Amino acid sequence: MNIYQNILLAKNEGKKLLAVLIDPEKFDVKNIDSFFKKVHQSITTHIFVGGSTDHQNITETIVTAIKKSTHLPVIIFPGDVSQISKKADGILFLSLLSGRNPEYLISQQIKAAPILKNSTLEILPTGYLLIDGETVTATQIVSNTKPIAQKKSELILNTALAGQFLGKKLIYLEAGSGAKVPVNENIITLIKSNLNIPLIVGGGIRSKTQLENTFNAGADLVVIGTAFENDETFFEDLKK
Repeated sequence: MNIYQNILLAKNEGKKLLAVLIDPEKFDVKNIDSFFKKVHQSITTHIFVGGSTDHQNITETIVTAIKKSTHLPVIIFPGDVSQISKKADGILFLSLLSGRNPEYLISQQIKAAPILKNSTLEILPTGYLLIDGETVTATQIVSNTKPIAQKKSELILNTALAGQFLGKKLIYLEAGSGAKVPVNENIITLIKSNLNIPLIVGGGIRSKTQLENTFNAGADLVVIGTAFENDETFFEDLKK
């Protein structure tokens, strides 16, 4: 399985991808069978696993259980190096380009390097941009960085382009878990029209209409987490 090549192929063919984000601290393994039955009946193409924190050190346990329950690629979306699990298929190797905290620009990546070198995880270098979703997110608190205001579209664009020029294979625009508003469609279109690499968008998407608008604006892969945590019936709206 080559995750990135599949994402590139989908991008080139205009096929839209959907990732369900599972936060290990909020996921009840007892409900895993019924949860993934709904996932497999939906248009979901990828499973992301991760959160800003994992105080219980249960990421690996959750990933192991998920791998037994789905054929979809399971990708780590780590809050820090402690959340790396070699049981997954791949990892978003994130660099928080929107902030200026060296811990999340390069230090965590250095700590992760020897672990990843000795794993079979497919590494997906990702430029991660936190965009203001009109709420203080866990990512903002943990990383001690500020999101970029949505009105600063030129700064968002230049930051995304810098990520591409640095060699990132993906750009991820993130309004944050529980965002009151998603990333503006005009911003998505602006970034998409200037990038040559796939664009991921997440945060604040709670309806099928918002999902479709995000896809239509130019997102190649959309990530939904909180909406499913709060209401699994959302899967009903996204059936194949």
